[in-house]
Amino acid sequence: MTAPVIDAGIVGLSIGPLACSVDARWLMAYAAAVGETDPRYYDTSALGGPVAHPVFPVCYEWPVAVALRARTVDAALGPLGVHAVHRLIIHRPPRAGDSLRTTAQVTAVQRRKRGTLVVSRYRTTDRTGVPVSTTDYGSLYRGVELRGDDGVRGWEADEADGAEVRWAEDVDVTGQAAHIYTEGARIHNPIHTDIAVARSAGLPGLILHGTATLALAVSRVVTRDLGGDPAAVRGVAGRFTGMVTMPSTLTVRGRVARQGLAFDVADAAGQPVLSDGLVT
Repeated sequence: MTAPVIDAGIVGLSIGPLACSVDARWLMAYAAAVGETDPRYYDTSALGGPVAHPVFPVCYEWPVAVALRARTVDAALGPLGVHAVHRLIIHRPPRAGDSLRTTAQVTAVQRRKRGTLVVSRYRTTDRTGVPVSTTDYGSLYRGVELRGDDGVRGWEADEADGAEVRWAEDVDVTGQAAHIYTEGARIHNPIHTDIAVARSAGLPGLILHGTATLALAVSRVVTRDLGGDPAAVRGVAGRFTGMVTMPSTLTVRGRVARQGLAFDVADAAGQPVLSDGLVT
């Protein structure tokens, strides 16, 4: 049987801009989906409305990601893709009432031991063209071969400095966490909520969204290291190095770094599921 392939010629292909409106309901739903209790995430009476969770940009990027994938990757390969690397720059936090424009472009492909890494860049501006966020998002297509030259290197998250743990906090992930996150984020990917699709893709069962794991970890960093102020976050990065099944318990660990706030996430067996995390 011939292995599925992704063609290196997809590098440079783009989509957009696509428009998206952000409202208070969406901001609040996302915060609730990742278990936030800080009233700032729900205060519709505040100037500017509820504060956006630092990882919220993944929500308005998702429709653009789906459109880009439809143009560049065979639909049958969709369930084989898992989140591998993520780097977000927040130029200014999204706000309720924003009308945003997002463009996406495949920037790199790379052969990996377990498949093919496809990296795309998402640039989002407000209606006047002012930058809001920029994200490099890498998906690993498991068991998929790359056809052509992988000379364009896939972006990697920066390795966190030092190994000393400054703090650790356990986070319980319920059996329904992916369903709740799906609806709050409006990110619909069946490998997270449809057991038949997950099993057909070779997964052990339903797995939590990588962006949900990232958001759970960033929430702890904000609370522990930034005085609970999500608006202080200007960047988030990390590598996804394991799958989170449900239910389970994760441990978020703040680590020493020469610059920024380093963190990682381990599963109940102590195995890393998110490595080289960094909040700036």
